[in-house]
Amino acid sequence: MPTLIRQLEADDLAAAGELGRLAFGSAPSTAAPSTDPRPGITGYGAFDPDGRLVGKAVDLHHEQWWAGRRVSAADVGGVAVLPEARGRGVALALLRELLRGARERGAAISALYPTVTGPYRRAGWEVTGALRAVDLPTVALPRHRPVPGLTVRPGGPADLGATADLYEQIARHRCGLLTRRGGVFDRDQPPTALPDGVDGLTLVERDGRLVGYASWQRGRGYDQHAVLTVEEVLASTPEAARELVGVLASWQSVTPTVRLWPLGTDAVAAHLPLEQVRQHEQRIWMHRPVDVVRAVRSRGWPAHVRGLVDFALTDEIAPWNSGSWRLEVDGGAAELHRIPEEPPTQLSVRGFALLYTGAADGYAVAEAGLLHCPAGTDPGALDLLGAGRRAELLDYF
Repeated sequence: MPTLIRQLEADDLAAAGELGRLAFGSAPSTAAPSTDPRPGITGYGAFDPDGRLVGKAVDLHHEQWWAGRRVSAADVGGVAVLPEARGRGVALALLRELLRGARERGAAISALYPTVTGPYRRAGWEVTGALRAVDLPTVALPRHRPVPGLTVRPGGPADLGATADLYEQIARHRCGLLTRRGGVFDRDQPPTALPDGVDGLTLVERDGRLVGYASWQRGRGYDQHAVLTVEEVLASTPEAARELVGVLASWQSVTPTVRLWPLGTDAVAAHLPLEQVRQHEQRIWMHRPVDVVRAVRSRGWPAHVRGLVDFALTDEIAPWNSGSWRLEVDGGAAELHRIPEEPPTQLSVRGFALLYTGAADGYAVAEAGLLHCPAGTDPGALDLLGAGRRAELLDYF
């Protein structure tokens, strides 16, 4: 069945919303469907010969922090195909067109949360991390005496700008975290309420400057099943982290469980009894380059790392990435140059994603069959592509 792939227009949004509802099991809405395009989003649709929408995918115009630099991303969401059109290449065609359009608008990289990995692996994405929700016994959280010089207080809508600034301070030197600026994050007016699903905001300040915060949802009940859901908890100093963990510990009489989404290593994680963590849920995420030259040039690199390595890259869905390349890293920056000769080291785009995000080293990528080196060649030379911190995400999209 031939399909037409094009960007969604205002008249297509109602059908796209219904397709998403069917695919993801949302409840029917009684509100009139919106026909206003949302800022920072490009939707793509697949249409059959009768003009019926049979598939859709959304390019989210995010930015990701990569070692102090903003990198333009085409993060993917809302991929859905009618059951009658599945297995016919519709999703692959949508993703191919999304990548082409994302490259044209200047995107460098892409992340997504899959419901199934197979179709996205065929399109060049690879599993590179997981967003984990964990449960901790509230009684196990350490309590301590208040730290002199720190103020702990409840926050409100007027404090959300300060929490966004602190998030940026912590996120900007990591890799993969969203900048939470521009596009879908823009607001016409200052917020007048806490975000949906947030009941409270706890702030830690030193001399009037925010150094830590926790946003939380109280949940229901106060028996053994009660859970305090901490939507986000971040601190820029160990003292602020101790204060926040102490506030969470104070809930032990009415919420025996605290649920949170921790970073791998940060000030807060260093004060949690991680041996008592129980995983509540895990959402794996996948990554790939949109444009390998931009992906390498636009990110930050460790200032102490220097080196070069040649490799040939294969990317069937985004053929502009395919070819022979030389990676040069020096002084906190890197470039990817085309070279005339084909190197013996052969890398797939999925292997590129694993290395770039720090999810695996060259040996592991070779063992997975995504990197091929001649006998006697060290696959660890490609570790240069992943120099720096391992990528992580805190936002689900």
